[in-house]
Amino acid sequence: MAYIVISLFVIAFSMLIYKAYKNTKDIQINKIKIDSPNRSTNSSLSILHLSDMHLENISITPAELEIKLKNETPDIIALTGDFLDRKRTIPKLVPYLQVLQKIQPKHGTYAVFGNHDYVLKEQDIAALKNTLEQYDCHVLQNSSDTITVDGQLVNIVGVDDYSTNRSDLSLAFDKVEQGMNIVLTHDPTVVLEMEGYTFDYLLAGHFHGGQICYPKAYHLVKMGKLARNNIIKGLHMHHSSPFYISEGLGQTGFNIRLGSRPEITFHSVVLHESNA
Repeated sequence: MAYIVISLFVIAFSMLIYKAYKNTKDIQINKIKIDSPNRSTNSSLSILHLSDMHLENISITPAELEIKLKNETPDIIALTGDFLDRKRTIPKLVPYLQVLQKIQPKHGTYAVFGNHDYVLKEQDIAALKNTLEQYDCHVLQNSSDTITVDGQLVNIVGVDDYSTNRSDLSLAFDKVEQGMNIVLTHDPTVVLEMEGYTFDYLLAGHFHGGQICYPKAYHLVKMGKLARNNIIKGLHMHHSSPFYISEGLGQTGFNIRLGSRPEITFHSVVLHESNA
């Protein structure tokens, strides 16, 4: 009798793990529109957002990614960290970057690093940064760039990883010009520290939507106040400013997902008059 019970348990557990692995291939395409009460134009900024590729555990190939992004023409591409955590994985990033490079976003590709990227030694994170830059990515480490979209200034602000104590908001916003502020960061928990730093939209990742939820991602409670409040994916507001947390493309630990799915997100952010 015990043998039968054990056998049934093993079969059920194996089926669950197989389903959890299959979930990593179920890429969700989400489209988000951010309007503005201060709308002064019908113009908008389109953003392709990818996060948490975790190339050691990713189920989408470069060829499959290219198919999913076919015919897309975003104004910018935003990559919000956790590309990998091993030096030997850096070459694996190249074909994915080549796919993104082919898109030729009108206003460029921007990247920030996450906590897993900073597992690398100093010379290896430099190699990762160099690889990104070779494929036309602007890497922002507490820095910003300013673009002009239909005559309006838009600041792309890259805030370095909060969870590894690398965020420096004063430095990141130091050269921000009068205009809209789009913030890219890895750990969204930094929004709780942004009193006095205005943003119109913030993009982040980090939590993978829990990756394994039963039914909540209780294992994330040590990852800060947002996680403790189950703010781990999707669109949210903080002091009237919207921010979005991607569920990411890859996985950590094991290449499985339960209660979450990998995500590619397209954002349309309506432009408004620059703040005085």
